[in-house]
Amino acid sequence: MKYSKLLSAIFITALLPFAAIAAEDEKIWNNVLKPEYFARQAIEESDNVIELEAPVRAEDPALVPFKIVSKIKQTKEHYIKKILVLVDNNPFPFVGDFEFTPESGKADIAMRIRVNSNSNIRAIAQTNDGKLTMTKKFVKASGGCSAPIGANLDEAMKRLGKMKFRLDGDVKVGEPTSVQLMISHPNITGMQMDQVTRFVKKAHFVKDVKVSFNGKPVLTAKTDIAISTDPNFRFYFVPEKAGDLKAEVTDTFCETPTKRDVCTKGETYTETFKIQP
Repeated sequence: MKYSKLLSAIFITALLPFAAIAAEDEKIWNNVLKPEYFARQAIEESDNVIELEAPVRAEDPALVPFKIVSKIKQTKEHYIKKILVLVDNNPFPFVGDFEFTPESGKADIAMRIRVNSNSNIRAIAQTNDGKLTMTKKFVKASGGCSAPIGANLDEAMKRLGKMKFRLDGDVKVGEPTSVQLMISHPNITGMQMDQVTRFVKKAHFVKDVKVSFNGKPVLTAKTDIAISTDPNFRFYFVPEKAGDLKAEVTDTFCETPTKRDVCTKGETYTETFKIQP
């Protein structure tokens, strides 16, 4: 009996740091992030609309695999309109704002993100009726936003803006089709040291992503420094016939990693991919 109580005490003690960090995250959410992004709006916390998939402990904090799985169908009557992603303890918590349409087929999206320290990752979904639903995952990581750029930045800049679509299976008319958009871009955070020059590079990252099929929006996203080097997005679209899947990507330069009041628009890059069901 005494041994059992001792084990319970050890288990509870081991959980204290985790609980303390989670509690601190809730303070950041309640006192800073929620008032900033959802002032005076009601948000239900549930996995009934979307669910997150992420590792408990990141193998590489600069390349944390992250996936949002939708639980409802994208119909004209009821669909997920927008998903906001935040990492509470990142220097700039905003990861991205992703907009979907009924033509998306599914409001699923997967990507790789940077997590700078142990933190909750939150996804808040807004359905077309205006209701907000939040889900979250706690991820252990350290240094994702300041991880070195590496020695191949010059080569990366030569490939800047090159894109490629890849389908994850056969294309079927009228059915959600999974597609991957790969973007060649260093997505510099403004916190990383160049391993060759030893200087900290100014923030330079993908800011806007627009994907359409035959002119109709499929995915529209505003992203920031938490998206990993060489952004890679997996999402869905519904082809009703043959046509063009088009991506339009714009980047930006910002003077600091944590403020967006002094930024300069960069270049816009496009890529078109022929779809033949």
